[in-house]
Order: sequence, then C-alpha cells, then structure tokens
Amino acid sequence: MPYSVEIIRKMDQTTSDWSGGTTTQIAIYPKYAAYSERNFIWRLSSASVDSEKSVFTSLPEFWRLIMVLEGEMKLEHEGHHSVKLGPFEQDSFSGAWTTTSFGKVRDFNLMLAAGSVGQLTAIQTIPDTTISLDIVRADPDQFSKITSAFYCVLGDANITVGDNPACKISAGDVLLLTTQAAPEITSLILAAPATSHLVRADIKY
Repeated sequence: MPYSVEIIRKMDQTTSDWSGGTTTQIAIYPKYAAYSERNFIWRLSSASVDSEKSVFTSLPEFWRLIMVLEGEMKLEHEGHHSVKLGPFEQDSFSGAWTTTSFGKVRDFNLMLAAGSVGQLTAIQTIPDTTISLDIVRADPDQFSKITSAFYCVLGDANITVGDNPACKISAGDVLLLTTQAAPEITSLILAAPATSHLVRADIKY
C-alpha cells in the first residue's frame, strides 16, 4: 500500500503537567520515542496554558510551530520578535530561544527535529458540504516520508482517503495519513454534518 492511515483517539493520548499547565501528547514519531529523552523526529501536542505568564521549556535542537485554539496569547521571543495570537493564528520559532507567553489559552504544537519541516493550516467545515484536500508532495531526494495529520478541535469530521470507507474523528482525535515523498494518491475528501474545526499539520521528514 502506498500510504497508511492511523487514527489516535483522544482517550489513548497521554496528558502530563508542565510549568504553565498541562500538555497532551497527540502523536510522536518514531512511536518508540520519548519526549523526555528528546529522541523524536516530530511531535504533535495540545497544551493548556493556565498561568497568565509562563516560560516555555527550552528545546534547543527543535523548531516549533504553535497555533492558538482557544483564547488569546502574546509570545515574546527574547532578542527576536513578539507576536499576539488569537484563535487559529500561529507563530514559529526556535526551541533554543527564550520564549515567554502571556495569556491563558489552549494551543496546538508541532515540534520538528533538524532535517524535517512542517506547516499548520486551520480548516473549518461547512455543514453538509465536502472539501477536497490535496496531498502534500516533497522532493524524494530530500525527504522519505510525509505525514498529514488532521486534528479535530471541535465537532465531528469524516475523512475519506482513496477508495477506502470514510473514517470518523471527533474532538480530540487525530488522523495520520503517511505517504512516501512522491505519493500516488492526489487528494482526500473531508465532510462534516455540522460546522467543525480542524488543524492540519503537514510534516516532511
């Protein structure tokens, strides 16, 4: 099969404490990797920031992308830039920077080791309509795999890949579509019975 599909349900994800609140690990690659050992290529998580002011954990060997899901946040990257983010707005920065956040929010995070790249996209569905989404392609001389992750923030969504039956995901679930760098499939279909919000993460590695 030129691709694989995996669904990780909300109930199967692990939540732990950090200095500013709690964080839920949504997915990690490779699967045997441990965040505490910093031996992963990429990691998806959702964090709850419960303190008005908090300092992000130092991750000097990783690049970070963050998107606000609920609330408003100001990020100050010492010696670099600052930005204010509302729902479904995002920022990217080096984990080596000293980053302070202001505001209580829920956010979505993508962490990338050197040699991998990624992007985040917010998606909102319209009731009883379908959306055709292209599969990301990459230079096979530079990357061997691409994972497109679809994280359901609110509502329910049905995702159809190729000729397979639709896969249903609900709030907190994620669907991972992994292909080779030059995938044979060209698109997937997203549909929802009511308005739903998702975050798409495309990761090349």
